Amino acid sequence: MPRWSVQPVPEMTPEQYDKWQNLLEGRTGNHISWQHRSILQANLAGRMRELGLSDYDTYYERVTAADGSLEWTTLVERLTVHETRFFRHPPSFDLMTSFLEQRIAEKQQSGLELWSVGCSTGEETWSLAMTVCQLLRQSKQVIRYSVTGTDISLKALAQARQGEYARRRLGDLSPELQQRYFEECAGSTLRIAPLLRERVCFTRVNVLDLERAPMRNMDVICCQNLLIYFRPWRRRIILGQLAERLAPGGLLVLGPGEITDWTHPDLQQVNNDQVLAFYRL
Repeated sequence: MPRWSVQPVPEMTPEQYDKWQNLLEGRTGNHISWQHRSILQANLAGRMRELGLSDYDTYYERVTAADGSLEWTTLVERLTVHETRFFRHPPSFDLMTSFLEQRIAEKQQSGLELWSVGCSTGEETWSLAMTVCQLLRQSKQVIRYSVTGTDISLKALAQARQGEYARRRLGDLSPELQQRYFEECAGSTLRIAPLLRERVCFTRVNVLDLERAPMRNMDVICCQNLLIYFRPWRRRIILGQLAERLAPGGLLVLGPGEITDWTHPDLQQVNNDQVLAFYRL
């Protein structure tokens, strides 16, 4: 009977940690503290074992080599967190629903633009599309709308575009929403229905390069559970750039507790104890 053993994760020296952390933060903005270096070590060691490498320095040389872009992309998939679900944080979606209901009434002659920043595998983006579609159905109005999901992970974006989810991933999604916005696939998998697919797109955007992002005049920008991975000073830079991309009267929704004591001259914080959000003046 074979005996299986798991190789221990090698311990980083402070110098190796600094080198890898600077690379990660410089390219993605993500910060992993020394106290949480085990997360970085485990992900690096797992990939190193697949490549037959035994030390962090050799792998660093491969990733940063002139031809190392493909390997870096592979590593980012490991280091990027993909924690999400449909209608995550209901109070935020309650606020966005109320806002969009009023926005639809105001914009009968124009369209709606929504943006899910750090969309991961797409659940939040599709949830936003369902919210708008439900409101239009209830109001019997017909207006143009689009929802854009962006992320740094190509693998997560591919899953989001596919729009197929195991039934257990739908969580507490009501039977009504499941029936209206999903189609049955093989086994226990459901696929997003065409009426949402035609309104949603996914594209790669690194939040460190937001100045290159084409999004402008957005009615809603939802950026939840992304900023917690950045240093406070970088969060403020990202938020300032997102604020510039809001349309007048637009809504910026963040994750509760992701930033404190932040203000912007063009934004007014929403008076809500459960949601961290701002209106564009």
